[in-house]
Amino acid sequence: MSRSLGHRAPLLWLVLPFIGGLVAGKLDLAGPPLGLLAAAVPLIGVAWWGASRAPRLWAPAIAAGMLCAGGAAYGLHRARLPAWDSLPAREAKLSLRVDRVFVSPDARRASGLATVLRGEDHLRELAGQRLYFSLALRAGEAAPIRSAELATIGVIVTLPRNPPADTFDGYLAGAGMNFRLTRGRVLAEERPALPYYRFCARAAAWCHATLGRGIAEKRPELAGLLRALLLGAKHELSDEQHTLFMRSGTMHLFAISGLHVGVIAAVIHALLAMLRLPVGARFVAGTAALWLFVDITGASPSAVRAFAMVVCLQAAWLLRRPGNPVAALVASALAVLLVAPLQVFSASFQMSYSIVAALLVLGLPLSDAWLARWALWRDLPKAAWRWWQHGADQVWRTGLAALAIGVATTLVSLLTSVQFFQLLTPAALIANLALIPAAMVVTLGGFASLLCGLVGFGPGAVLCNHAAALVLLAIESLVRAGVQVPGAFLSARFAAPWIGPTALAALLATLLAGYALRWQQRGGGWWPPFALVALVLLFGVTFGPR
Repeated sequence: MSRSLGHRAPLLWLVLPFIGGLVAGKLDLAGPPLGLLAAAVPLIGVAWWGASRAPRLWAPAIAAGMLCAGGAAYGLHRARLPAWDSLPAREAKLSLRVDRVFVSPDARRASGLATVLRGEDHLRELAGQRLYFSLALRAGEAAPIRSAELATIGVIVTLPRNPPADTFDGYLAGAGMNFRLTRGRVLAEERPALPYYRFCARAAAWCHATLGRGIAEKRPELAGLLRALLLGAKHELSDEQHTLFMRSGTMHLFAISGLHVGVIAAVIHALLAMLRLPVGARFVAGTAALWLFVDITGASPSAVRAFAMVVCLQAAWLLRRPGNPVAALVASALAVLLVAPLQVFSASFQMSYSIVAALLVLGLPLSDAWLARWALWRDLPKAAWRWWQHGADQVWRTGLAALAIGVATTLVSLLTSVQFFQLLTPAALIANLALIPAAMVVTLGGFASLLCGLVGFGPGAVLCNHAAALVLLAIESLVRAGVQVPGAFLSARFAAPWIGPTALAALLATLLAGYALRWQQRGGGWWPPFALVALVLLFGVTFGPR
């Protein structure tokens, strides 16, 4: 039996109906938030009581309770008044607390996300609302730092209630925002940023400089690629590089996600193990160091989600629980949704969790099945193998596992690339098989450069940067050659807006059902998710430019 099968994830009883409630709230199918919350509390209480006394009552009660809780969470976090739909754009003076800053190559402007602290009398209802801001900076004026409080003036614009998910307005609405502050400028800094966030800003600037040592002067485009991959600084990419990686289906390499956080967590764990710290101290120190890296890079939602999953896995190991990556994935999703429930509508949330879920519930079991079916020298005892047979077996097993995982994750990326980027990238499977291991090597090299810089070993940082730059040069050359192949990418879009999210939800349901049935023939074997994606692409997608 495959070791990848049989993992249980009881928290799905909480996560799935909670997401259902959020979707119902977005579609205006839920009731008033306070009424839903009042219904959720007794239903969850009934489920708690019925867990031991009335087992048949437990499942419907917890599902109904979490469904109501999800609907209430949407209403409370979106906090949108009906009167705002008809508000015209107008000038506004607002006091903002900066929550996130988007780094831009244009030093004359600053943009990001903020919370409204105060407004003029006719804008008092905006207090507590989060919004997107775009501010013009005066000559010599630095971009704001997270947690700083600013007095600003600009034009306040109401976002559409339900903008398309593949637009920037859709991203903002998915993050719970109702307004933009455009054409703004800073009147005064009412309170400076907290010391911790000032430290993070200085550390980010230091990381930026360290990753350019030895290569930024002669090959700035490679330094930009290294900073983009390790720090998530996509603004370092040129327009041409951005287009190349988007068309190849490998743009995800430049988002701080599970790939980067997982590699860096492994390095930190190895370094702490060398110091022979006690297990508990190693967990605390490793978690703090990993969070510091995530926060220095800007604490993007994808990085925070990856951090949550890594911590769940490490906590299970600390508590001496059996390794269960499926349960860790679900636990991290629940933690993220309880803190920021509207992330469920963001492209990065849907792509990251769907891809990791496909990897765990389809990719790993499929890999085990292929390895069992096509094992090398099956009838020859391993004790009788020669050294070259052991080497060939290792290469074969690694390649077959990578192919199975790539096939599983490509099912998700085929749908999400059409939904969010209007591109179908058939070559993404081959590209990711080659580039993901290479990106891991670059991540190791870049992090080693930062460690060398941290201990004052400048030549080591330069050497690591050059090594990472060589791999990046090979990556860019492969991508550049790959997108020239006919059919490597196609302009595509779903025939109706509802097809994309519905197809993704159906794919995830099919994957979970197949995993629950252990991918046995009575449930259709391995074929249902592949058939579903093929049918969606054949009948639900329109090809060619809009």
